[in-house]
Amino acid sequence: MADQGDAPVEVTADNLAVNQSDGTAIFTGHVVIAQGAMRLAAPKVLVIYAEASERIERLEASGGVTLVSGEDAAEARNARYDIDAQVIVMEGDVLLAQGPSVMSSERMTVDLEKGTAQMGGRVRTILKQGK
Repeated sequence: MADQGDAPVEVTADNLAVNQSDGTAIFTGHVVIAQGAMRLAAPKVLVIYAEASERIERLEASGGVTLVSGEDAAEARNARYDIDAQVIVMEGDVLLAQGPSVMSSERMTVDLEKGTAQMGGRVRTILKQGK
């Protein structure tokens, strides 16, 4: 999962509710978030804006999340994406597919800038070997 840097964030959803007082927006219904080559889909996404700015600080997706970047795909119950830090934390029945390999755990932290991922909470891995 590669660094997305300052690529714009595009959000599509069935509904949007904005709360000016706390600087949040809630997208619901078939939410798809795209940034560069990365796609995140979930039933509900809370967007939190940085204080005194129109810049998105983080996204909190819930209700069953799918994250796709290139040929890598991950699923979890919930995910938090800190845009400035370029870190995604997925929690709850995490399943990661990278090519023929599949891994599962309770939590996965992805550093998009460094291109690394760390899994924790009873990790199970199936490594398929080519002939």
